[in-house]
Amino acid sequence: MPGETLSGDLHLVKPVDQGALIAVADGLGHGKAAADAARLALNAVEECAHNPLVRMLEHCSQRLLQTRGVVMSLALLNALDNTMEWLGVGNVEGLLVRSAADGKRTIESLTLSPGVVGTRLPPLRAAALKVAPGDTLIFATDGIRRGFEEEMRFFATPDKTAQAILARDCLGTDDALVLIATYQGRPR
Repeated sequence: MPGETLSGDLHLVKPVDQGALIAVADGLGHGKAAADAARLALNAVEECAHNPLVRMLEHCSQRLLQTRGVVMSLALLNALDNTMEWLGVGNVEGLLVRSAADGKRTIESLTLSPGVVGTRLPPLRAAALKVAPGDTLIFATDGIRRGFEEEMRFFATPDKTAQAILARDCLGTDDALVLIATYQGRPR
């Protein structure tokens, strides 16, 4: 957010037994209190990274009861069976961009549950998807224009793609974060 020294939009990428855990937390509002809530949320997720996603969010919500709360989305990629589970509360947008041999891409969107982590959570259920090498996960906070994916171009690296989205689609009225991870499959 212009004028702030801290961002309330933070991320976590953590290797786990069979793959990776990816989380994005957006502390409500902006500034130090939002950054503190987002940091606490990601620390809580990291503490219980071995649990199912629903349990992670429940644990996180308990830890955030005395804060302003966060909205957040999580994904757990499993390289052993080429699956991804994902779950979101609030408005951290999640997209899975599927690659295809013919160059055409399809996009699946994360179904978000309304609410705030740190208050009363809605009923939660993670969705499971098959993934393939080359599929790309994108999380974007509400500081990014909705519908950005309609004009999105992929560049040589996920970082360059994220920077292009931030440059073109950042609203400038809130903190903004874009996280892009390309699934590589099982390490050899």
